[in-house]
Amino acid sequence: MADKRLFLALWPDDRRRNSLRDEFRPLLSGIEGRAVDRRNWHVTLIFIGDFPEEKVPELLIKCAHIDVQPFRLRFDRLTFWPRPKIACLQAMTVPDELKQLKSGLETMLLPYGIEPEQLEYRPHITAARAARPFDPVRLARPVEMHWTGFDLVES
Repeated sequence: MADKRLFLALWPDDRRRNSLRDEFRPLLSGIEGRAVDRRNWHVTLIFIGDFPEEKVPELLIKCAHIDVQPFRLRFDRLTFWPRPKIACLQAMTVPDELKQLKSGLETMLLPYGIEPEQLEYRPHITAARAARPFDPVRLARPVEMHWTGFDLVES
C-alpha cells in the first residue's frame, strides 16, 4: 500500500473562512505573493508527513480519543516569515488548552516514530506563499475563533 501525506489541523468551516477573508481583505490586497485559496486556510497543529495508508484507520481511532478542551485563538497580526517566504495571519498568544492539545497529539504520534518539533509553536494561517518581505501589521480588529476539535487532513 502507498503512503499518505498527512497533517493534523484546525480546519475552519466556510462561515469562519468567509469572516476571516472579509476582515483581512484590505490587508491581504497589499501583500505581494501567491494567495492561498481561502478554502485551504487552516492552522497546522502537527505535520505528520508520509504515513502508511494501512495504519490510517488506527490513527483515526486514536485521534477520536484525544480530549479537546474548547479554546479561542485570537488572530491579531499579519506577519512575514522569511524562511518559508509566507505571509500569515498569526495568533500571538497560544492558549493553554491548545498547548495541551498539541502535547497530547505529539504523545499519540510517538509510537509511529513522529518526533515533536523543537521549534516554538506559532499558530497561523498561511495567506500567501512566495511573499515579498513586509513589516508586521497589528490588526486594528483581531478575529477570535472558537475551537472544539481538530481534523486529520491529507495534503
